[in-house]
Amino acid sequence: MSTKPDIKIFPSLLASDYGHFADDCKRCVDAGADGLHIDVMDGHFVPNLNFGPHVVEVVRKLVTVETNTHLMITQPDKYIDAFIDPGSDTLSIHVESEGDTSQTLNAIKAKGVKAGLVLNPDTELEAILPFADLADEILFMTVFPGFGGQKFIKEVMPKISELRSLYPMKDISVDGGLDRHTVLIAHEAGANMFHIGSGLFKPADMAAEMLYMREQMN
Repeated sequence: MSTKPDIKIFPSLLASDYGHFADDCKRCVDAGADGLHIDVMDGHFVPNLNFGPHVVEVVRKLVTVETNTHLMITQPDKYIDAFIDPGSDTLSIHVESEGDTSQTLNAIKAKGVKAGLVLNPDTELEAILPFADLADEILFMTVFPGFGGQKFIKEVMPKISELRSLYPMKDISVDGGLDRHTVLIAHEAGANMFHIGSGLFKPADMAAEMLYMREQMN
């Protein structure tokens, strides 16, 4: 039995070419993705609007890999069914959002999908510790959420290391500013899941880029 959680790579569809969305979804799977990451923004919790439940439905029809949906919205508890029913396999909420965090995580799990908990770069680790046992995945933002293409915030790494020491086998993920160099920094800190946008979509050969990252982390 492995003593470390598996490495998982999820291309973030925020960085896809929306004019060729179906092709990009299939390209990610063909390149070896473990799943696809879907960012949802409400224009209130973050200063941007992007993707709704219909996108989850479209992705679910296109691919069979895991769909990992990240709710960057103010009141996630009101939209659990809206994003689970179309086919989300994991639904993640921010600890900074409104509502009862424990109740929302339990409601997600009661629907038979995995629950994720997310914290922003400037949020202290202590904010999520009371809920860590309820979360199947804990996602550290290494940029401030809302827009792609931002610079990786390495100051988040000590929080990842601390959480890994507390939870040796939990899925700990990172999202923001990831490329072939910064994924190694995050992996060294203790992350095992990587939600990667332009770092995978910009290289000419996504499959080669993903393979390189896996080889360097294994």
